Amino acid sequence: MGVTLSDKAAKHVANFLIKRGKGIGLRLGVRTSGCSGMAYKLEFVDEVNEDDLVFESAGVKVIVDAKSLPYLDGMELDYTREGLNEGFKFNNPNVKDQCGCGESFNV
Repeated sequence: MGVTLSDKAAKHVANFLIKRGKGIGLRLGVRTSGCSGMAYKLEFVDEVNEDDLVFESAGVKVIVDAKSLPYLDGMELDYTREGLNEGFKFNNPNVKDQCGCGESFNV
């Protein structure tokens, strides 16, 4: 399955990489954190690590480390604007519960 980006998210990431002037894609991962146990981490990638898996979605490379993939497999990353707020939205079918603030989740 892998991880995909919506068209809006892919456009946002591609534009940011152009402004940044370097980078090959976006790394998605998880870390232990928050009241529900896990939190997402996002960072721009300049090089792929040995244990990384690379997916391409809407022309953008999405890099996921092997340990995070079971928690992210099948997820779509979207980019939304709601009123004055904008940001990434994680549509993850693996999530069983998340905290009230939306910062952490568990599977």
